[in-house]
Order: sequence, then structure tokens, then C-alpha cells
Amino acid sequence: MKKSAVVIFPGRGTYGKSELGYLARHHSDVAAFITGVDAWRQSQGRIAISELDGAKTYSAAKHASSINASALIYTCALADFSKISAEKYEISAICGNSLGWYLTLGAAGALDPQNAIRLVDTMGALMEEEGVGGQLVYPLTDENWKPSEERRAAVEAALASGSKAGAAFLSIKLGGMAVLAGDDAGLSAVEAALPPVEDRYPFRLARHAAFHTPLLKHISEKAFQTLGRDLFTSPNTPIIDGRGAIWTSNTCDVDALYQYTLGHQITETYDFSKSIEVALKEFAPDVLILPGPGSTLGAPIGQVLSEHRWQGIASKQDFQARQKTDPLLLAMGRDDQRAVVV
Repeated sequence: MKKSAVVIFPGRGTYGKSELGYLARHHSDVAAFITGVDAWRQSQGRIAISELDGAKTYSAAKHASSINASALIYTCALADFSKISAEKYEISAICGNSLGWYLTLGAAGALDPQNAIRLVDTMGALMEEEGVGGQLVYPLTDENWKPSEERRAAVEAALASGSKAGAAFLSIKLGGMAVLAGDDAGLSAVEAALPPVEDRYPFRLARHAAFHTPLLKHISEKAFQTLGRDLFTSPNTPIIDGRGAIWTSNTCDVDALYQYTLGHQITETYDFSKSIEVALKEFAPDVLILPGPGSTLGAPIGQVLSEHRWQGIASKQDFQARQKTDPLLLAMGRDDQRAVVV
């Protein structure tokens, strides 16, 4: 009997040094898809994804740059999506984090493969050329994923300080983490105001702009000028956006989907936590499947499960214990869990 599954796509920062060669290791049999991505990239004068993945060494300057990272992650993730066993799983809904929204659109058929890579690559290029500001991450829970009012208050106070010094915003609600963004002055003030915790936070994200804030209004305007509504169509599988709204094949307003994707989604807070909550409560999946590359989104997903006490999970220890016996989250970036999915 098939299990129901919600697929959750990763965002930026998931293709690192250990992911080099991901396509070569896992997807030598999807050459046509990769060739299609490479053809688009080369038509734009950009490095082929197969060349980036096949490099002898990982270069953060090259692999993590906006103009390359988005398309690289898209190719790995959509290739993984194509390998999910149709005999084992019935996909009931799809969602993602940040960049993962564009991947969601491609996987659900709201964009065909040619238009999906066009969207992903165009946005990556716009961010490379005109992205401003930066992001940092700070936890809102303690080390066992229990809500911390002290840390939440610290974030609110830091955002107030950042707004006085420059511009500062809540960029992404990421499970038990807050992703904060701002211009240089604002983000520096936020960073200075946050008390250090767990020997690593606040953690500044390298090569990240102020995604999902009003600082990217000019990126949104250029995206509308460059990408037309005709690229979009209704999804063939329900999708959940960064507000927790569900789009289905029968009820989708394609113009509204276009406006959301190039408007609100770029300039307003992305509520990844809400999208996972909606996925759980509206679709009640047997499993959650996280395509690669990497598996760093596993902790934020686990934190949402813990927050809502999903299937008895109420802490980090509960989540880890469940993952050892009967995994609720299957990350394709991990070889052991990948083997269960494909």
C-alpha cells in the first residue's frame, strides 16, 4: 500500500563542499534533463551545471554565487524529485523554503521544465547583479527545540535596533530559527544587539542578500519586466506557498500565482513554518520527503513537528528517536534515507 507524502524543497545554501558531484553520483541516468538545463545556461553565457557539478574542487566563490547556486540546487532537487518511487508514495502536496518555492512550481507543473529553469536562473542572475543587503540566522528555541521567550524578545529588540540604524526585517520564519535580513547598517546593528548563544549564533549567511524584504522591491520590478505571466499555468499537484496558502489545479488563479511569485514572495516575509504546518494539518501525510542536495532543512522541519507535537514529537530528542525507528522525514541527501525513497 502506498504511503502519502508531502515533498519539501530546499533553498539556497544546500549545495556545499560535500555535495560536489551530486548529479554525477545519483543522476547519470537523467542526462536529458541535465542537458536541457545546460542548454539554457549556455544560451545565457553561463557555466553549465554539469561542469559545475563535475569540477575537481569546490569553490564557494563559484558554486555558492547566486548566478550558479540557484540553478545548481534546482537541477539536483528536481532530478531527485523524479526518482521518488511512484510505487511507494502518493505525493499529496509540495512546498519549499525560499528558492524552494520556484522548485515547487517546477515539480508541480505550474512551470514546464524550460520555464522553470528560466525563472530560477533569471532570478539568480538578478540577485547576483543587483542583490543588496544580507541575512543572518538566530534561534528562537533552546537546544532541545523548546520555545525561548528570552530569545524571541532578543530578536524583536535587535530588529528594533536594526531599524533605527538602517533597515532590518524578519526574512524567513524557519522552524525554530529566525532568518533576519537588512542593509549593511541595519544588519550590523542587529548582529551587535543579539546575545551570542550556542557558540555560533548570530550566524551571518555568506553570499546571501536581503531575500523576502522590501529591500528587493527593485528585483521584483525587474522580474515582472523580464518574466511574463504566460510562463505559468495551474499546478497538477497541490502546492503550499510562503504564507501557507494552498494552490490546486481546480482553483488556481494563474494570474494571482504569477503576481505572488514575483511580488509578495520576493518582498515580504517567507513563512516556511506555516507552509509545513499547513502541509501537516491539511494533508496529514505518512511521510515528508526532502529532496537534496544536502539535508540541512531537516532541523527546521523537525522543529515545526515538535512545535505542533505532531505524532507525539515534542522535542529534539523525540524527533531523533522517531527518525531512528520509523522516520517521518526522509532526506534524499542522506544515503540511508535516500534508499527508502527511490
